[in-house]
Amino acid sequence: MRGFLASSIGVTCAAALALPLAPPASAATTTGSATPSASSTPARGTDPVSVRGAAPAEASVPGSTQSLPLAPLGRDRAPGAAQQGVTPRDVRPFSLVGVVWDDPAAELHGQVQVRTRATATGSWSDWQELETHNTDHAADPGTPESTSGRVRGATAPLWVGESDGVEVRVRAESAPGAARTAPEATGSARHTAFPLPGGMRLELVDPGDGAPSEGPGSVPGDGSRTGALAPQSAGSAEAAAAWAANADLAPFGAAEIPAERQRAKPYTGPRPSITTRRGWGADEKLREKKFVYTKKVKAAFVHHSATGNNYRCSQAPSVIRSIYRYHVNSMGWRDLGYNFLIDKCGKIYEGRAGGVSKAVLGAHTYGFNSNSMGIAVLGTYSSKKPSAAAVKAIARLTAWKLGLYGMNPRGKTYLKSGGGNLHRKGKNVRLNVISGHRDGFATSCPGKKLYGKLGTARSTAAKYQGR
Repeated sequence: MRGFLASSIGVTCAAALALPLAPPASAATTTGSATPSASSTPARGTDPVSVRGAAPAEASVPGSTQSLPLAPLGRDRAPGAAQQGVTPRDVRPFSLVGVVWDDPAAELHGQVQVRTRATATGSWSDWQELETHNTDHAADPGTPESTSGRVRGATAPLWVGESDGVEVRVRAESAPGAARTAPEATGSARHTAFPLPGGMRLELVDPGDGAPSEGPGSVPGDGSRTGALAPQSAGSAEAAAAWAANADLAPFGAAEIPAERQRAKPYTGPRPSITTRRGWGADEKLREKKFVYTKKVKAAFVHHSATGNNYRCSQAPSVIRSIYRYHVNSMGWRDLGYNFLIDKCGKIYEGRAGGVSKAVLGAHTYGFNSNSMGIAVLGTYSSKKPSAAAVKAIARLTAWKLGLYGMNPRGKTYLKSGGGNLHRKGKNVRLNVISGHRDGFATSCPGKKLYGKLGTARSTAAKYQGR
């Protein structure tokens, strides 16, 4: 590891002095819903890039994804080399970064590190690590969403704030007895390494400018690129369908579903206020048109987004737009994977489209998406404690949504496993009604600190239900 860091730092320092660097025009592509405009011209020193799947700008929300292929680093230049990356370079502005690869079943046994240059200051960040084990957030095996042929393997995305420069390095883990040998010297010893997945690409996501919407249902923003809310096209059929799914709870086109003051019925907590997809600026043309439902909601799985904690609450809509774009355009899912998201200030957001009160099938807990819902708290909570406001929001949301389906937040329930690394396919698994992601799949999610707060969320939710 020390040798790897030293060689990487040497490359970094030498390359940084030569900035700006530019990737070949054929090495990067951009996917987005907007046609190229003055706001999407390449950053200094960057060759023009192509735009795939462009739609008329007036019918969509700004935003784009730059995709850069990883190249071997060091002496091993063969495909699957134990070290791959992207050398320091100028790119168009982005705010969220992740790495994807071709085979969704292939695991990345290694370390992924990224550093970025802030647009505002021109300063490079320290190296930050991306969570590599992200296959546990996915549609159930055998479902149309997982077998579409569009799905890719991926790291968790990382929110870095508006940036215009990037460098990434990936190093395979040692694996004694692995099929191929990576000629990486560690002192005088040589070691065997896992092969890295094929087709690795760096994804740089721009959430888009968030100009406040105008007219009925509009919501104010802070006017910044990363903070305000994105405009919606009133003529979009997809947007109309998303709004109609919540028509029984809020006026057509509303940015927020209002909170209830008291319980609607015994053992159903009062509904908390929920920012709709329109409220956080979802581009409804990105997702698949149809909604998919299961029979009921018997359990809630709590997650952390693993996108880091360096965001302001005013930026949460941009973080969510970025995750949405990463899930759909980069990972190939039909829509945002989570049913709900919660920021560190305790604000609740609608996730996957189909109606907040309905049993919408998500892609959040591999093997247990049916008859459940996924709630992601924005941030990384492996060593950092979640805010009291976020834990309270989990309790308020579950007291209401689980109550609609007659579920006790302090109780147990059974879900049939669709398969995974913890429970075999077809097994009826006894779970807490409010569970952590790790209860359904062997993973660190939702982080040790957030997982430790689920007992508090259960008891508080039960009190909101009047139990």
